[in-house]
Amino acid sequence: MLKSTVFKQKEDIDRLLALPYIERAKEKDIKKWLSSDLIKVILGPRRAGKSVFALMLFKGQDFAYFNFDDESLLDEKINLDELLSELKQIYGETKYILFDEIQNLPGWELFANRLHRAGYNLVLTGSNASLLSKELATHLTGRHIPIEILPFSFKEILKAKKYEFSPNKLFSPTEKAKLFGLLTGYVTNGGYPEVVIKDLEPRGYLDVLFDSVLFKDVIKRHNVRFPKQIDGLGSYLINNVASQYTARKLANVLKFKSDVTVAKYLDYLTEAYLIFSLDRHSTKAGSRLQSPKKTYVVDNGLITAKAIQHSPNTGKLMENLVFIELVKRGNQPNRELFYYKTRNDREIDFVRKEGYKVVELIQTSYDISNPDTLEREIKALVEAGEELEVTKLTLLTWNEKREIKKDGMIIQLVPLWEWLIFN
Repeated sequence: MLKSTVFKQKEDIDRLLALPYIERAKEKDIKKWLSSDLIKVILGPRRAGKSVFALMLFKGQDFAYFNFDDESLLDEKINLDELLSELKQIYGETKYILFDEIQNLPGWELFANRLHRAGYNLVLTGSNASLLSKELATHLTGRHIPIEILPFSFKEILKAKKYEFSPNKLFSPTEKAKLFGLLTGYVTNGGYPEVVIKDLEPRGYLDVLFDSVLFKDVIKRHNVRFPKQIDGLGSYLINNVASQYTARKLANVLKFKSDVTVAKYLDYLTEAYLIFSLDRHSTKAGSRLQSPKKTYVVDNGLITAKAIQHSPNTGKLMENLVFIELVKRGNQPNRELFYYKTRNDREIDFVRKEGYKVVELIQTSYDISNPDTLEREIKALVEAGEELEVTKLTLLTWNEKREIKKDGMIIQLVPLWEWLIFN
């Protein structure tokens, strides 16, 4: 059985390696580490392109491959010595091995350590965020380099659609309409590779994907006794994206018996790369922990797919997209990225830090045609800028670019497309 599985997987990756490939933004970063003896760990949600990304790192050189998420392995206990023997027979002698969805192997970190000590150069992929914070930190300290692969960014979508952007194109109404059509599609349908490349109907595909991830990576992995509860929690959070919550409030709204259970389920959904939680910025740790959090979703397509409302809230979709883009650029939530409330209760969508210093405040607003809306956003940025002593104030708009000076502060209004392409 194991031999046939290894052989079939080899046929699958040979087919994948022959397909056209959209180069990912993080490819150059990881390639320089490929020859290093550090274990390379590629993490991210299912179907975001981790496996193809990892395979392309090895293109043109000998390596062995095994996917622990293969359905033929269901409930089968794998003899790891036998696995290594089969890999050697089919792939030959090589010190490079790619293990896909490693979290499905019980005690995987011990196996990885053993191979690492034996001189193998390992690349691992996983769909569980806790690998970053728990198992990796505990068992592979100092011996690994993590990299997250999330669904396509807007720049990667433009590559996939073979759209070469130049500022001059905006003078052409046809080209401008095409760019904004791609942007609207991204805001609405997200960036999952199969949706973008194969033009799949996003709602159906992503609805099934969400349910599959919920079952495999949450309910089954954690033996959740009340699956309808956690499904309801996930659906509620997705339909209230960019909103504040506390575990107690969620417990009351969704009729949970305990906010402890809610907090546990929130961790499960975060581990599975379905949601992110964002803390309120404060210099006091206690205040940060006690304040409500805001919730975001890993891809806008999931919001549209699971939406209960009949018409999309474009402002919330835009805010979620900006959050995910900031994460893709390496801003770690609750370490380098927060939201903020001023003393007068004005909310700032994103506070970006570098080390201990706040370096930028970002506000998003889809429609600022109403002067009152614009005034509200500007007041919040100026007030927060004064309180946090930061001068880089950015208001992301749908398509308005200008500079506003107020109370000695300068606010840059930047169109979303420009920020996504050039920043």
